[in-house]
Amino acid sequence: MPKLEVRDVRKIFKEDKNETLALDGVNFTVDSEEFVCIVGPSGCGKSTMLRIIAGLEHATSGEVIFEGTPITQPNAKISMVFQLFGLLPWKTAQENVEVPLEVMGVPKKARAESAKDYLNMVHLEGFENTYPHDLSGGMKQRVGIARALALKPEILLMDEPFSSLDELTAKKLRDLVLDIWRKRGEPPTSIIMVSHNVEEAVYMADRVIVMSKRPGRVVGDVKIKIPRPRSKYLREQIYFGFVDEVMEKLNIGDRSTKQSIETSHSS
Repeated sequence: MPKLEVRDVRKIFKEDKNETLALDGVNFTVDSEEFVCIVGPSGCGKSTMLRIIAGLEHATSGEVIFEGTPITQPNAKISMVFQLFGLLPWKTAQENVEVPLEVMGVPKKARAESAKDYLNMVHLEGFENTYPHDLSGGMKQRVGIARALALKPEILLMDEPFSSLDELTAKKLRDLVLDIWRKRGEPPTSIIMVSHNVEEAVYMADRVIVMSKRPGRVVGDVKIKIPRPRSKYLREQIYFGFVDEVMEKLNIGDRSTKQSIETSHSS
């Protein structure tokens, strides 16, 4: 049985009398100990799909099954790292990491110790009492990662977590996330990441799910058959071959979406 299964998910946004079909019949699975990346053009519903998996949005139809049970609300076994950090500016780095633990009812001493441990894991020891406005973008995202990991989730969701960072900082954080994930026996067992960066997706993921333009549909599922660690393959043809394969499916998805829209208009 897959760790997580997305079954025929559709999402319609309604505003006044207008309706926008954001997702149209999305299907895919994620296995235990698998890193899956979702790529697609801006506005195709990638982040919406992630929020539905997190239980922060509800699908209009279809369902997401986690360990055999439909997701209808946020689940402590699934946590999320946001694109723009999502830190509370009036709380220190440690207090931000403690927030979800406090919500879960973890005693004060235990959550403080856990928060420190996870800040150390993301190399922020010594910054426990620093407020977000005194942290760099990369450090803020490290706090966001520590906060998500503090719940010891089975699945870690990441919504374009490196897109607002400079490339050097992004590279360090990609490798940090991969190092944490590869420690088998410790959570998270699976990661689902949304990205607009195809090279990043191929570098990090076991599989890349390719989505079309809005309404988002799955138009490709590419298994990345490159040994880990992958840093030594970044200049080799095997790496660029998978990048080209994903890009080709993105282009096909773009054309097929346009054709379906044209057909619906003519009929």
